[in-house]
Amino acid sequence: MTSEKTNAPAATGANEGDQLTAGSSDTVAQGRATGNYGLVTPLDGALWLIRHGFPVFPCDHPRTPRCTGLHKTCDGSRGKHPAVAFTRAWTLDERRVHETFSRGLRNPAVAVGACQGPYRTRLVVMDSDRPGAIEDVASAHGERWPATMRVLTAKGYHDYLWVPATLKLGNGLGALQGQFGGDVRAGNAYVIGPGARHASGFRYALEDPERPPSSAPAWLLDALVTKPQFAARRARWRDASHPASGNVRGLVAFVLDSAPGTRNNRLFWAACRAAEDARDGRADAQDALLAAALQAGLDEREARTTIRSAYNRMGATA
Repeated sequence: MTSEKTNAPAATGANEGDQLTAGSSDTVAQGRATGNYGLVTPLDGALWLIRHGFPVFPCDHPRTPRCTGLHKTCDGSRGKHPAVAFTRAWTLDERRVHETFSRGLRNPAVAVGACQGPYRTRLVVMDSDRPGAIEDVASAHGERWPATMRVLTAKGYHDYLWVPATLKLGNGLGALQGQFGGDVRAGNAYVIGPGARHASGFRYALEDPERPPSSAPAWLLDALVTKPQFAARRARWRDASHPASGNVRGLVAFVLDSAPGTRNNRLFWAACRAAEDARDGRADAQDALLAAALQAGLDEREARTTIRSAYNRMGATA
């Protein structure tokens, strides 16, 4: 099934090989040198994905002059924001992929909810924030992590797995909350694909282009459908911290209640409100928001960057 909406972006300048023709000798040579198996441009990655049945759509590319995402306010995380309404504008059509990724810099992304595997299975992607994160979780459960399709990312990797269609998963970690250093992507979610460029300059790469997604292990499915104990975690944080201002407490609660996949955006919004308060002479919530972000599962460096970006946006000092 393919979306009927054309998603080709307006043309923009390309540089440093991002627009090499897919399959060219230069592309293949670069792929062998980098271990990226020829997927050294967004077009390469997008074509590989659709040829293997993964619906794609364009995202912002960090080397465009400004963010091309559909959102009203960019949170500063360049290269990851959908440039189209991805739940409708994905495609499996090769002609459209060429139109989209040949005309301008865009990163390829996978519409997770639109993927269908063997026997009508659905896709789930485990997004590890560091190498070994999901293997450590498997080991803690007395299991070994299966060999599966893996895309190397700037911080860790994306592991692609098939799950039964009857299992309605979202972006919640379930019982893995607080155990797994990363996120889960399922349902109406997306992940950045191979051939994309991270803001750091890292190129997303397939670990092994011949390895398809495996079936998700039973222990992982059991963990993902088990509800986490958020209330207890929030109570412990509040008992330990006691933010003085009622407004600060509200912002802290807003961040703590973030679901995986929304945490950075919610932190950015809360930090913008905190910056407004600080600018008006009220209590500054930076420390409280940072602590809440870490409790919610964000990486400290990422959380600090988001807070600093929000304060800069609002004209306050972070």
